[in-house]
Amino acid sequence: MKDLQIIKRNGDVVAFEAEKIRNAILKAFAANSQHISDEVLNEIVYGIVSEVRYRFETFLPNVENVQDIVEKKLMEYHYFDIAKSYIIYRKERAEVREQKKQEDLKKLEQRKLNVIKKNGEREAFDEKKLRRTLLYAISGYEHLIDVEVLLQNCKEALYDDIPTKEISKALSMTVRSLIEHGIQYSYVAARLLLGQIYKEIIGDECNFKELEKDYKTTFIKNIKKGVDQGLLAKELGTFDLEQLAEAINIQRDAYFAYLGIYTLYDRYFIKNVHTKQILETPQGFWMRIAMGLSINEANKNEKAIEFYNTLSSLRYTPSTPTLFHAGTHKPQLSSCFLTTIADDLHHIFKCIGDNAQLAKWSGGIGNDWTNLRATGAVVKATNIQSNGIIPFMKVADDTTAAINRSGRRRGATCGYLETWHYDIEEFLELRKNTGDERRRTPDMNTANWIPDLFMKRVQDDGEWTLFSPEETPDLHHLYGKAFEERYKHYEKIAHEGKIFLTKTMKARDLWRKMLTMLFETGHPWITWKDPCNIRSPQDHCGVVHSSNLCTEITLNTSFEETAVCNLGSINLPRHISNGKLDKVLLEKTVNTALRMLDNVIDLNFYPTKEAQTSNFRHRPIGLGIMGFQDALFMLGIKFDSQECVEFADQSMEIIAYYAIMASSQLAKERGTYETYKGSKWDRGILPQDTIKLLEEERGMEIPITKEGKLDWTPVREHIKNYGMRNSNCLALAPTATISNIIGVYPTIEPAYKNIYVKSNQAGDFTVVNKYLLEELRKRGLWDYEMLGKLKYADGNLNKITELPADIKELYKETFDIDPVWMIKVAAHRGKWLDQSQSFNIFYRGISGKDINNIYLYAWQMGLKTTYYLRTLAISQVEKSTLNTADYGVTHKREAATTTLPAKETLEVIVPGSSQEPQICESCQ
Repeated sequence: MKDLQIIKRNGDVVAFEAEKIRNAILKAFAANSQHISDEVLNEIVYGIVSEVRYRFETFLPNVENVQDIVEKKLMEYHYFDIAKSYIIYRKERAEVREQKKQEDLKKLEQRKLNVIKKNGEREAFDEKKLRRTLLYAISGYEHLIDVEVLLQNCKEALYDDIPTKEISKALSMTVRSLIEHGIQYSYVAARLLLGQIYKEIIGDECNFKELEKDYKTTFIKNIKKGVDQGLLAKELGTFDLEQLAEAINIQRDAYFAYLGIYTLYDRYFIKNVHTKQILETPQGFWMRIAMGLSINEANKNEKAIEFYNTLSSLRYTPSTPTLFHAGTHKPQLSSCFLTTIADDLHHIFKCIGDNAQLAKWSGGIGNDWTNLRATGAVVKATNIQSNGIIPFMKVADDTTAAINRSGRRRGATCGYLETWHYDIEEFLELRKNTGDERRRTPDMNTANWIPDLFMKRVQDDGEWTLFSPEETPDLHHLYGKAFEERYKHYEKIAHEGKIFLTKTMKARDLWRKMLTMLFETGHPWITWKDPCNIRSPQDHCGVVHSSNLCTEITLNTSFEETAVCNLGSINLPRHISNGKLDKVLLEKTVNTALRMLDNVIDLNFYPTKEAQTSNFRHRPIGLGIMGFQDALFMLGIKFDSQECVEFADQSMEIIAYYAIMASSQLAKERGTYETYKGSKWDRGILPQDTIKLLEEERGMEIPITKEGKLDWTPVREHIKNYGMRNSNCLALAPTATISNIIGVYPTIEPAYKNIYVKSNQAGDFTVVNKYLLEELRKRGLWDYEMLGKLKYADGNLNKITELPADIKELYKETFDIDPVWMIKVAAHRGKWLDQSQSFNIFYRGISGKDINNIYLYAWQMGLKTTYYLRTLAISQVEKSTLNTADYGVTHKREAATTTLPAKETLEVIVPGSSQEPQICESCQ
């Protein structure tokens, strides 16, 4: 279980040791005078380890989580008496811990509780110091937080001889457990954690009365230290550090809620790999990234400050690779890489090797496997039959797993195959958990690359023919009408017996199998070849052969070029002012963001020559958005409404307008990209114009509004005169991790749940939709009882009878929204995109007919790609501590109160869900 960690009860994070599980089970059997064979024991331990790995890929398990799994496995193997003894043992240990806690509380009341100072001395616990700390932390929230109640909760987390350095951790974790009562506790917990960070980075001499001075001095010192230690690029030492330090605004640390600052502290701040010493404060982090992205600027100090202000105000955030590596000695800043694999043994293994290099540097990878000959095809050089694509994909899958550095997330690779490939049926089953393991890829995502002709055959209940690429070598490189003509030609000669390897079936049968596998395994995803190519700005110099790991990138690939995309996202709610979108501020943000993204291309470290060649020739970038749902809440717009469709349409038009203009302005300053001539940009065709081209190629209407609200004449004229700096400008990535940092809903997603569990290395804590909570508070409906009812209803407001209808409508959860509305919103937004959007399909039911209709509608609406099909998760807020009589839907509510109970807390546990998608951090 290499690299997996576990959270101990004191909050410490340590390495997970499977051997401890083995020993615990052996002791349980010995205590019951029973024997277990090594074979069965190994099988049980393997099952436990596998489930821990599967369920805790995105956060860390604690001791109780693992013990729950041990109990479950023992019962699965019918060792009920052993499981019973194990449960009794756990209960006894819990009682011992509770007794110790009560003894410590008694000592606290008697003023006999001691703390251990850093120098090892013992001294009596001073409650006044704790009170001062909490009063500082709740400043501004006194009207919402009772300091006496909070003080009591925090005191209960203390124990005799607690080290003083552990007190801050205990306070932060205690306050964090109260976040479910209001967003104010998240900010208070963040302040407490920030206090720890300041002391750790600035040192014990940190004086909070002179924090700003110490903060800026430490920034300068640590930049120099980072350069000296080889952690940071030497160019960072050439900046005017005094000027940059003066520009730092430490008040912006207060923008972070708890999860955001914890995520940065835990995973993003630069640290000494040997000593684990953190070298960054939050504002130093933003400034380091700004410096790393402005190294090549003529006026680099001024640009670094401009970039810093955009980043630190949370208006724009680059993707994770840029946050990790900007300003370092190996700045791999790009997010996504797309390769096309040739039907050549040397090239196959070269691309698998490239996958390893790209994954090593945090890249998300999309591999196009369609060129490889199918199973049973003849290899002329050896005069034997090929084993097809599956064995090679298995090797790629194993490579993906081998380069999985964190141990907490699956591989960052997705394999694509076009629907006419003879091996398509086996490809569909790659993610099944049954069958020959040698023909399964558990760590690789998969996606279908579907031509429009196949969708037409599905609609018409026509037949579909499968081919091997060495007999139809041009099919994969054609699209639209040209593909249809050539495909029908191959069908004709196949019927004449002139093609060796072919198979004909009902298109609907294959489509049904595709959707069945998607529902059962989550793969392969549904993506469409023709709209990706027909609407591509780069149709003059290549073909889009696949998308990327998260299905938002649609760039040309070839055997000589690995497509690269550089991502970042606009924080939409930061641009909502006075009930509307602030266009002036948005233009400013987009202009700065585009410049940062364009700089990535020149500053980037490229793991492969093919990636560097492609990125320098075409210079694609992918500016996206996050917090779309937050913006809707702020504007009072329902997700399933025409008003939402119009807002998505108009807001994306504005961003596209400014982004395309900004790229053209960069072209005026820096020159056009190398392959600009002949592109759609050069021919005067903008993304919104390509909807008509798609309709013409398909011979059918795309039922979305074609017109916009803005006058695009200035943009068209500017492009005509100066060209474009970037072949592509817009792509909407998932943003899951950076949305956590910023504190908004991911990308274009609706609110998944109104109450849910966030998990990190410090454990789990419950979060209530902050917009809903504030709305309930304004109407006098928020109290401890409403929290209980919300938990009992698992966040579904329809189950809470006394809530007003308008609240229920506005705060619908994802699975209460008809997928048709989500598709309509995505389609209208998508007409402005020169790439695609990472778009999940959410569906509550199990009807194959419904799923068929959903995906047909998505294709008919002109979507380029879809991502996961997410069905209703099996996990929910644990309600075992809630009383049905108190919180059932027929229960009558008493008058609302806002008093936080002094001692009672509700235990909330959310088990892992088999429906939870695994998202590459490179796109986040």
